Amino acid sequence: MATSLPHGQAPAASLIDNVDARTKLAGSNRMEILLFSLGTNETFGINVFKVREVSKTPSITKSPHMPEGVEGLISLRGNVIPVVSLARVMRLADAPPGRGGSMMVTEYSKRTLGFLVHDVDRIIRVDWERVRAPESVTSGAHAYITAITELDNGKLVSIVDVEQIMANTFGEGVIGQIDHMGHETDYNIFFVDDSAVARKKIIEVLEKMGVKHKHAQNGMEAWTRLSGMAAHAQQTGQDLRSEVNVILVDAEMPEMDGYVLTKHIKSDKRFEGIPVVMHSSLSSEANRSMGKSVGVDAYVAKFDPEALSDTLRPLLLKSARD
Repeated sequence: MATSLPHGQAPAASLIDNVDARTKLAGSNRMEILLFSLGTNETFGINVFKVREVSKTPSITKSPHMPEGVEGLISLRGNVIPVVSLARVMRLADAPPGRGGSMMVTEYSKRTLGFLVHDVDRIIRVDWERVRAPESVTSGAHAYITAITELDNGKLVSIVDVEQIMANTFGEGVIGQIDHMGHETDYNIFFVDDSAVARKKIIEVLEKMGVKHKHAQNGMEAWTRLSGMAAHAQQTGQDLRSEVNVILVDAEMPEMDGYVLTKHIKSDKRFEGIPVVMHSSLSSEANRSMGKSVGVDAYVAKFDPEALSDTLRPLLLKSARD
């Protein structure tokens, strides 16, 4: 069910004021999406927690050698941030010319960006069960869509993959030196993430660490696979930790989010002693509190390869000792 949340004339102006209320959504398998338009017939959305504020399109300073789709720079409360035209980055041929009338200031993966959009609509609350992965698309605008949901009137909302936009616009970055765990012990991690960019980066870090891994692409798939692994270990009398030492979960995922997945894991005695790490581009203190409220053992912001490695290493070593 999608529920509209009215916010007067400036629908996103009071987002930060309501963060405390939104932290109560943790574990409810619901999320809030800010709806916006890029001047086409399609409706787009972004997780409210990634939006810091919404304003009219400001004066933008052009700068040389900017990546394609970056309109320039603005100064926002003493910080200089790049401003990206979503329509240009997504190559929407039917989008109207011009920069659009609104800017969303987003904050995720430890980075602040301005996103130019045609117009901002309203905030809706949706059940993750009604959010599904899009059909596999490798090019065009829909390569930047991470999920689809449906409004009560039947209109589809395309949820934008902001991590993919950041990677394609500014580059994925190079993973530096990551120490190997050693060959004396086998270490196993099960991770889940719906972002192809994130899965690729996680695998690079784990392989540098010398850690074996299995993965799923959404919370429901992860819970099905983990339950199957636990049942098999129980039937054969094996310790489940011989198959999985640490579980790494994303926060935002279609069908079942990382908070609900964590609640399932933490309430199932078969997973006792296996730590859960939340790895999310939602890096605010509010999101860390949401993770703690459902029992995560550690929280690491995307995407800092060294921080991910430093978070996983002691948990893996402790699991091996236990």
